[in-house]
Amino acid sequence: MNSPYAWQTTTAHPHGALFDEGLRQHMLRVYNYMGIGLVVTGLVAFFVASTPALYVPIFQTPLKWVVMLAPLAFIFFFSFRMDRMTAASARTAFFAFSAVMGLSLASVFLVFTGTSIARTFFITATMFGATSLYGYTTKRDLSKFGSFLFMGLIGVIIASLVNIFLASSALQFAISIIGVLVFTGLTAYDTQAIKEQYAEGFGHEANNKMAVFGALSLYLNFVNIFQLLLSLTGQREE
Repeated sequence: MNSPYAWQTTTAHPHGALFDEGLRQHMLRVYNYMGIGLVVTGLVAFFVASTPALYVPIFQTPLKWVVMLAPLAFIFFFSFRMDRMTAASARTAFFAFSAVMGLSLASVFLVFTGTSIARTFFITATMFGATSLYGYTTKRDLSKFGSFLFMGLIGVIIASLVNIFLASSALQFAISIIGVLVFTGLTAYDTQAIKEQYAEGFGHEANNKMAVFGALSLYLNFVNIFQLLLSLTGQREE
């Protein structure tokens, strides 16, 4: 039964309302950074794929390996420099990373049809949105799945690196299926983790930096789901 004096609780203790508003703003900042990162990636990828003077010397030479591995180098950079970075430098590094990822993903526009890319992007956005919303709203503790998801992630990375040399379509199919499941699970897990980190109350500068790294984790989940789904369902250019 609802108490007729429930409104007095909110009035007497405004910190709950203030916290909820702060959390909402924090999550919006995370999703905004992520969205901007995806836009930067998409624009760079499309521009490079539409410019033969750029994609020919990159993807038809050994330079393609540098471009493909550059995002991984950025991930290591973030891992080692995270504690020493300011919010502003983290934001700049994230957008630079998004541009480098766009350069790496330009080959997608050369291999797959525009229709299948658009369709896969829509499916990915729907899956990501639903899963992230679940991670944000669920009362279930998802942290217990962290070690399982991390092991799955390591397995997908190792198998992907091995398959660069094996070029096995069967292994790629298995990687894609497992990878979609792992990164979908990580989307819910990371969303809940971002929410809980904010609740620990580190202060304005730390929260801004956490928003950038939260956006990075969700961005990586989105991009990986997109790539894996595209390899499963994408229609290749004739």
